[in-house]
Amino acid sequence: MKTCAIGGLSVPDICLGTMTFGTQTDRQGAFAQMDAALDAGLTFWDTAEMYPVNPVTAETHGMTETIIGEWLARSGRRDRLTLATKASGRGRNGRFSRDDAGFGPESIESAVDGSLKRLRTDLIDLYQLHWSERGSYAFRRNWTFDPRGSSKAEVEDHMAGISDAMRRIVAAGKVREFGLSNETAWGTMRWLDAAERTGGPRVVSVQNEYGPLHRLYDTDMAEVSQKEAVTLLAYSPLSAGLLTGKYSGGKLPPVSRAGADIAHGGPGNLGGRRTPRGTEAADAWGRMARDLGHDPIHLAIAFVRARPYPAIPIIGASTPAQLDHLLAGLDVTIDEEAETAIDRFHRAHPLPF
Repeated sequence: MKTCAIGGLSVPDICLGTMTFGTQTDRQGAFAQMDAALDAGLTFWDTAEMYPVNPVTAETHGMTETIIGEWLARSGRRDRLTLATKASGRGRNGRFSRDDAGFGPESIESAVDGSLKRLRTDLIDLYQLHWSERGSYAFRRNWTFDPRGSSKAEVEDHMAGISDAMRRIVAAGKVREFGLSNETAWGTMRWLDAAERTGGPRVVSVQNEYGPLHRLYDTDMAEVSQKEAVTLLAYSPLSAGLLTGKYSGGKLPPVSRAGADIAHGGPGNLGGRRTPRGTEAADAWGRMARDLGHDPIHLAIAFVRARPYPAIPIIGASTPAQLDHLLAGLDVTIDEEAETAIDRFHRAHPLPF
């Protein structure tokens, strides 16, 4: 693996996602994944206070961080890792996080302290805001996005307050770097401005959805990443498993993210990704990858790593076997033939969900 800079951090250009630890991945399986990841040199891990997902419940809230903390206490290998976690905003799945306190100048430190306690560490390397409290186009809201929910002054005051609080948190040695998630270009630039006004930590990363089937980042955020040295942490590069081919032809494996969602009363549509157009595009990606002589999963991860701005794909697995398969493709690169084919694919299947 290559290394990538995230502010003052130097990390592998692949990140281990952990959002299934505690639901689809039991404690033993999570421990096995963490062992395998570390042995493979995958030392950059991402989690969140609201994890695990599928489903998000009051009973499981915080369990992923707790499982990671147990592994850290047992292994004694915290010094080999770069740990990232996230604070929940109000509403949506954040309703179980600190009684839906969200994050503001008065609540952000309690969120940090909760994660530190569950992770059994005294330092979070990268602390992120999971989603914007003012709203954004993330989570399939791009179809109906309306930016009129709050005034510019309200948003900038909120950002300045959190930036100043994060300045104190960093100074106390609890957090090293500060990042965002599910943000827009305007929002990211205003956060950068807030850091300059308050002396708070500069935004060094944005964790947004990105992959071959979801390329909104290319249209507004790519230039921010490249010009402002804000690294993309690309979540769902495989579109929640759609690009694995497991749902091809209308299949619905019971042991899958969609199957688990349905078992808990959900729609099983992978957060709006598993649609006729989405499945058609995923099948086309699979055919293209195989014609190029590549595994579709490996090619998707290689695509994110090859972007013309700093980008790190977050890979997640429910089982150690799935993680082994992901790790086996880390030597795949994008050559000129693949780049041309991917460009044709994107023009034929723009934003399929």
